Amino acid sequence: MRTLDDIREEYEFLEGDERYRLLIELGRDLEEMPQPLKTDATLVRGCSASVWVYPVETTGGTLHFLADSNAAITKGIVALVLSAVQDRPAQEVAAMDIAQELAPFDLKNQLSSNRTQGVPNMIALVQDHAARLASAG
Repeated sequence: MRTLDDIREEYEFLEGDERYRLLIELGRDLEEMPQPLKTDATLVRGCSASVWVYPVETTGGTLHFLADSNAAITKGIVALVLSAVQDRPAQEVAAMDIAQELAPFDLKNQLSSNRTQGVPNMIALVQDHAARLASAG
């Protein structure tokens, strides 16, 4: 998975539809999420499209997320969120200001409110998982 800085660098050079294409490409590059993990428990609430996020704690103590969406651009937004937190220690993810990390992408002005309304819920879900694992470890 590409780093958020790498994606941001490319994103800044693009405009309009090219930015949509980049998000779609990021979504396509997401690691496949097995169908049995797409349950009500992994569903992110408040998204206009269906979004599933499943955390996996690695043996190295980092968090690895599997995620999917049934909408291409939304899946790209999911990939963008995950690129900020993927394979980092749970404690670090729990303490991160993920919204601030995503601020340079200006998603609220780049995409319809329908597409971005679930982003805070997705961030909250990721951080809740991280906080739970950080306190258990």
